[in-house]
Order: sequence, then C-alpha cells, then structure tokens
Amino acid sequence: MALSVPAILAAKPREKAYKLFDERGLYLLVQPNGSRWWRLKYRLQGREKLLSLGVFPDVTLKRAREKRDDMRKQVADGVDPSVTRKVDKQAEADTFKSVALEWLAKEQPNWSADHYERTVRRFESNLYPWIGSRPVREISAAELLTCLRRIEKRGALDTAHRTLQQAGQVVRYAIVTHRAESDPTTALRDALPAVKVTHHASITDPAQVGALLRAMDSYRGTFPVCCALRLSPYVFTRPSELRLAVWSEFDLDGKEWRIPAARMKMAEQHIVPLSRQAVAILSELRALTGPDGYLFPGIRHAARPMSENTVNGALRALGYGHDDMTGHGFRSMASTLLNERGWNRDAIERQLAHGERNKVRAAYNYAEHLPERRKMMQAWADYLDGLKVGGKAGKAS
Repeated sequence: MALSVPAILAAKPREKAYKLFDERGLYLLVQPNGSRWWRLKYRLQGREKLLSLGVFPDVTLKRAREKRDDMRKQVADGVDPSVTRKVDKQAEADTFKSVALEWLAKEQPNWSADHYERTVRRFESNLYPWIGSRPVREISAAELLTCLRRIEKRGALDTAHRTLQQAGQVVRYAIVTHRAESDPTTALRDALPAVKVTHHASITDPAQVGALLRAMDSYRGTFPVCCALRLSPYVFTRPSELRLAVWSEFDLDGKEWRIPAARMKMAEQHIVPLSRQAVAILSELRALTGPDGYLFPGIRHAARPMSENTVNGALRALGYGHDDMTGHGFRSMASTLLNERGWNRDAIERQLAHGERNKVRAAYNYAEHLPERRKMMQAWADYLDGLKVGGKAGKAS
C-alpha cells in the first residue's frame, strides 16, 4: 500500500528505527530521534543496493517518488545511480576555485612570496567572484572573456593578460589531473589587445640624481620608510625584495645581505654586498625594528611588511610623479650609470639579479664577480654621495 502524507505525519518515533514502505523500492526510515529519511532499495546485476534520497519534509513525498523514478530509469539502462551520484558530487567539488587553490599550493614553493600574494589577489579580485564556484570542466571561453573584459575596461590590460595566462595554467592543471577535458583559454589568445611595453620611470641624469638624493634626505615620513627610501639607491634591489626583507638575512659585520631563493624572481639566492653607507642606515634601523622580523613592518601590523606602494608614495610626497621616478627606477638608475662609468657589464647584471640562461656562465658569474661587485657597490655608494653634495665623482678604483 502506498504511503500518504497524513500517514507520514502520524508516524511516531519508536525505541528502534522502523520503515514505512511506499512502492517500487521506496520507503521512509523513521529514526528514534524523530528524523525521517527516504531510502530507495534497488537491484543491479543481481546485487541489492541502497540509496539515500534525503530527509522528510525537506524532500516531500512527491519529490521522493520523482527521484525514485529517475533512479529506476538509470537502473533500467544498466547505470548504477549511486555511481552517477558520486561522479556528480565530484564534479561539483572540482570548482575553478578549488582547483586553483590546489594549483597555487603546488606552485607556492617555487615562487617568491610577493609573486604568490599578487597571484592570489588577482584570482580573488578578477575570477573567484564570477567563476570560482563553477565546475572547472564547464567553464567556457565566453565566461572567461567576460571576466577579462571587466579587467580591460578599468584600464588594467597587463593584469587581464596575466589573468588569462594563469587561468589557463589552472585549467591545464585540471586537465592533467582528470578534472577537465579542454582548455577554453586557447580560444582567447587573440581576444585582448597587445600590451604596450613601458619602462619604469627612472632618473639617470647625474645632476638630477643628486637633486633626488637631497630631496630624499628631506623626507619627513616614519623612520622605517625614511630608511627604505634612503637604502633603495644603495642596494637597487627589486622593491618587493626590499620591502619583504627580514633581519635574519643580514650580516652587518660581514657587510652582506643574502636574499633566499624563495624570494627571488629567478629562484636563486642573491647576494647584495653592503656599502658603509648602507650598513650605517641598517644599523640605525635595527635598533628600532630588529633584531627579528621585517626591516620595514607595516604601520598597522608589525607582523606584516610595509605596503608595496610605500616607497612610491614617499617619492610622490617629495613631488616626483609616476612619470618621473619609481621605486623600481633605482635599478635603471644604477644600471645606466654603472655601465656609463665603465664597470664590468656581467658584474652589473649579476648584481641586478638578472637571469643568466647558460648555467655554466651563471655559475662562473656567481663565483668570479662577487669580489668585483663588493668593490662596485662601495664605489657606487661613494659616487651617489658625491652627486648628493653636488660633486662629480669618478669611478672608484
């Protein structure tokens, strides 16, 4: 006899669970705590199986019968509905966001902390809100293009290209881990306008460099930011390498800063010889922010580094616009003037931590140029000091 809603409502819990049968394998299991679970019993290939269809009243009697009929149709076609359900649940679990997080965790040991943070923020701002919950195997080129157009409209074309590139890496990771069949990003390779290559604004005229250094000495921000600004031209590392620096990387007695491979763009340890001037700045700073943690902690949270825009913000406060000078511009300044003053090009490139594709040559550079780089870095600091007071220093010997 088929079940009815009044019969279900009238069923009271007992000391032990019991069943109220409907038809064609469907029944309701009434638990001692009063909960009522729909169950479907079916046979496939001679074996009896059981499947849960939900809880009453969330799943009504009518809906339970509809589910039963759908499941029995699958059984009639030789398909096990319990297997189908597992596949569907797995597809739901393999969302773009879940696969992206897995891919990010895999790549994190190979990236600098700054690159990892930027990539996470890029996904959180541009992809997760719109396609994060979508099954990765179902994402279409049109969906991705909508996300990219949104980035393009706000003028961040380079970010749009990087987002497309990394979305493709996530999808291809899903393919090799059997969670997607095709890569929709391949259809979008020509969908975005090309990025116009621009260089970081930099001052390379010696007289203007001197004026900049004098202006930097007049900066009235917090002491750590003053130190970061003053140190930048002496070490000319990438801004991310400077702002994420921690005291454990420094040997002030040995006049050396060793940046671990995990924080370097080329994933190789980088040695920065420290001039007397750089050591003097660091010694003052260490009394305030050392001996552990970040050299340049954030204003609100000492456990976090200063913002990536802090040095640029200080330059703006001194009247230098985006087209005049940037934190990254200290690298171009050093590269240009050191080359003009006749220093060994390989030593300069090694000090800039530019990648050397030939591994033998890279090892040679590492072993042979460090003494010259120590000499060069001190001469560079002395040259800057000469420019700051208005002099014209020659190449130190």
